[in-house]
Amino acid sequence: MKIGFIQGRLLKSENKKFIQYFPSKNWIKEIILANKNKLNLIEWTANLENLKKNPVYNKKLINKAKKILKKNNIKAESLTCDFFMQKPFFKIKNSYFYLNILRKVIMNAQLLGIRYFVIPLVDNSSIKNINQENLLIKEMLKISSILNSRSKILFELDFRPRKVLNFIKKFNNKFGINYDTGNSAALNYNFKIEKLYFKYVKNIHIKDRLIRGHSVRLGVGNWKYKEFFKYIKKNYHGNLILQTARSQKDYDMEEILINRSFVRKYL
Repeated sequence: MKIGFIQGRLLKSENKKFIQYFPSKNWIKEIILANKNKLNLIEWTANLENLKKNPVYNKKLINKAKKILKKNNIKAESLTCDFFMQKPFFKIKNSYFYLNILRKVIMNAQLLGIRYFVIPLVDNSSIKNINQENLLIKEMLKISSILNSRSKILFELDFRPRKVLNFIKKFNNKFGINYDTGNSAALNYNFKIEKLYFKYVKNIHIKDRLIRGHSVRLGVGNWKYKEFFKYIKKNYHGNLILQTARSQKDYDMEEILINRSFVRKYL
């Protein structure tokens, strides 16, 4: 298993409204910083506000991003589609405009070597009824036709564990699950039941949260991390992406390193 980080988390956020945000002014600086601290796996992120400055949307920047990643010995294997959470197509009228953004991002990101596309179905993009669910399934199955043989769309869900299993079974093998330890902790879900769908998990976000509360440093919240690590060491071979709480004093790089050490201790 490789330990990585969410893009934008090593630096102070460029937009105070967002915990994580594509650092359009400093994305190269962050990659260099990651290399210096031996963080060699990044999960790219994309927001609506600065899409035109993001290589996964602006094809003209793809080669530049490839060179920067290669020079700094960093892999980008997954992408968190935060723009999807901002404007979930299955809840709004102008759905095709945002579906086309998703298509464009997937096609460009695959050129960057990204293979996992994390679609958050939580918070603003949480599925609230069967009509929303059916529309989502219909359109996502269409979009999956642009995936190459290595790529998958991964859903991050707030459903109860058995409903997650029923949901993912409605898709083909181009789809999977992004498991988020913090969301599970905040919702107080039973990991023993969550194991029912773990064969579909292809990427994991690592964070800790209080029950029904905010993110905190790893080990401080409701995450049952000992049980989690005991299980995944034998049953999971994908990436672990640090999406941990930000430093309250803008020491974000230091906070990531503290949380990386926490994870390494249990691996």
